[in-house]
Amino acid sequence: MAYPATSSAALIADMRAELQRIAALPADAPQGLPGVFYTDPSFFEYECQTILRQGWQCLGRADEIPEEGDYYTIQILNEPLIIVRTGGEIRVLSNVCRHRGMPVAEGAGTAKRFICSYHAWTYALDGELKRAARMKNAGFDMANCGLPSFPCEERMGFIYVSLSDTPSDLDAELTGLNSLVGAYEPDQFRLVHSAQEIWRTNWKCLVENFMEGYHLSVVHPQTLHGYTPTGLSKKAVSGPGFTSYNAKYPEDAPTRGYGSSGLSDAERRRSSLYSVFPCQVASQAATLLVSLSILPLTVDSIDVRWTVSTYGDDLDEDTLKARIKLWEDVNTEDREKLEKMQTALGSRHATGGPLAGEDYEGTVRDFLLWLARQDAAT
Repeated sequence: MAYPATSSAALIADMRAELQRIAALPADAPQGLPGVFYTDPSFFEYECQTILRQGWQCLGRADEIPEEGDYYTIQILNEPLIIVRTGGEIRVLSNVCRHRGMPVAEGAGTAKRFICSYHAWTYALDGELKRAARMKNAGFDMANCGLPSFPCEERMGFIYVSLSDTPSDLDAELTGLNSLVGAYEPDQFRLVHSAQEIWRTNWKCLVENFMEGYHLSVVHPQTLHGYTPTGLSKKAVSGPGFTSYNAKYPEDAPTRGYGSSGLSDAERRRSSLYSVFPCQVASQAATLLVSLSILPLTVDSIDVRWTVSTYGDDLDEDTLKARIKLWEDVNTEDREKLEKMQTALGSRHATGGPLAGEDYEGTVRDFLLWLARQDAAT
């Protein structure tokens, strides 16, 4: 599809129509999106105001903040957030002082209260304003100046937030995912590593890359091919708000650990990769759980916050270090490819090619179908 020079509104309307056309293609003739969907700034801003703001975003692992007052800060779509444990639960607060807009917390740590560094307005851990020195004027009402909170849920040991005032039902979005990962007991995994990186690529590129096994043997010949070759990839369950596939291990490959006692031999001999739309991708294995939270920044840049968690004490310290190094290498390999592709997607010849079959890129088709459904609902 050609996109002549036109207004942003007209271009977005054309792209929305093209998205619906691609979604309506037969299952045995799937097609990827044209490059403009990954490179046009106006369409990215449209996504930010619609599907990204409406969706559930993964913020990390609940055991990153295990004790009362533990917190960390993050920014999603121009919304600075505080993720804090208080009163036995996790809350997500706006990190914007109600006085003049200063952030009230930075980085991560443990706090008894949040104190704005500009004028010392002081907030309780639940966001209630407790002190505002010298505010005596009649127009000031302390009760109406607390930090707003956002809808927050914990599932599988992960923290999810929606920036929408009327978010969808997260359990409904994830219907069927427990059949894939429930036996691994993901909520029992403990965090052993976290990192944050800026990648120069569109957010959708990383979702699609992580969720297809077609590239594994080509892009990762030393790191992944020996354990999860492309030829053993198998499409798995999908649901209203997620997709998945199984990366099976060769018969002569050793297992990756014992893990939960409820796992079958087949579950121990594979990694199950899934995406909770729009922006979380994860790999669940018997003793290792890796998750990438994709935080879109611009049309061609993302903040990638990734965590590694392990089950019990199956893996000793040296093995854990080796697994973390492996994932660092895998991420580097993917990042290099996606950053090169981002440049090429600006070509007029990046028209969106045919996708491979169900076991290799059926998950990409699931993602495009989800995008089309979300767009149609806006």
